[in-house]
Amino acid sequence: MWVPSAAMMGSGEALGLSFSNDNVKGCVLALVSSAFIGSSFIIKKKGLLRAGVSGPRASVGGYGYLKEPLWWLGMITMVVGELSNFVAYIYAPAVLVTPLGAMTIIVSSILAHFMLNEKLDKLGILGCNLCIVGAVVIVLHAPTESSLTSVDEVWELATQPAFLLYTASALAVVLVLILYFCPRYGQTNLMVYVSICSVIGSLTVMSIKALGIAIKLTLEGSDQFVYFQTWIFASVAVTCIICQLNYLNMALDTFNTSLVSPIYYALFTSFTIVASVIMFKDWSGQSASTIASEICGFVTIFSGTTILHSTREADIPSPTDIYASLSPKVTWYIQGNGDSWKQKDEDGQYPDFPSSLRQDYF
Repeated sequence: MWVPSAAMMGSGEALGLSFSNDNVKGCVLALVSSAFIGSSFIIKKKGLLRAGVSGPRASVGGYGYLKEPLWWLGMITMVVGELSNFVAYIYAPAVLVTPLGAMTIIVSSILAHFMLNEKLDKLGILGCNLCIVGAVVIVLHAPTESSLTSVDEVWELATQPAFLLYTASALAVVLVLILYFCPRYGQTNLMVYVSICSVIGSLTVMSIKALGIAIKLTLEGSDQFVYFQTWIFASVAVTCIICQLNYLNMALDTFNTSLVSPIYYALFTSFTIVASVIMFKDWSGQSASTIASEICGFVTIFSGTTILHSTREADIPSPTDIYASLSPKVTWYIQGNGDSWKQKDEDGQYPDFPSSLRQDYF
């Protein structure tokens, strides 16, 4: 069996990676999670489309998708992926697990191509590649996580002034987006729904990481569920997950999946790493070159996000689509003698004598 040499181990540590069994388990679980979550995007989208045919769409507050079996299959797929991701956070640091979500982009884009007929142009493909390259750079320079021995230690990290300030800022941004921007721009600007999911997602990961540490320590023989802090972390995680799912459904039902997936990944990864750096002090003791490399990874991801968003803004609907979205519609029936008779389509009554017709949109 091949065993990495000491020189290779030293090289990995210089890059900020630790080739431990825990990190290997975390990476494998993160990749499995990405495959399931990427598939769930497409399955849920199919379910939302079916539900929108027979009732109000999720993007306008409809909940008919709850009766759609395909949507529930997508939910089950996502739950399996999230559980894998949850276990991955128990074994590996967040700054190593989270960027591996880049596989979600690849899976969802391939499946969207075959199942939803959603295609990315060359700029879109470039944006996806930039997101993946940025993720790889961050992974290669991810710092080694310090071991924690109790939930009390995690609670001290969560209640430090710097992280409390981040949490307050995140909640303030989310409230502004929900109360002001959603009613005005949610249906036209992709970034509104996705930003809500991403900002809340960073708090979700921190609480899940804390809960994962509690479960791991409990399985090792030190019961952490006797502390109230463990239940607080669990409550925060459940609340944030529910909020994320609600606005993610709105984003998927309103916009192209091959744009929602990579932009959501890029923003979610960025906010999560920032939160982890603040709470768990991941950059503490790291060299300036390592930190600079991680910042380059951030910039690369942001560049990919910008390119993907510009392809969305460049989409111009065809004249047929423009007129088809207008209402009401009136059909003019022209008789053979030149007289005209107009009829609204929703009236459902049509004359017996038309020789030609013309439809006007206004």
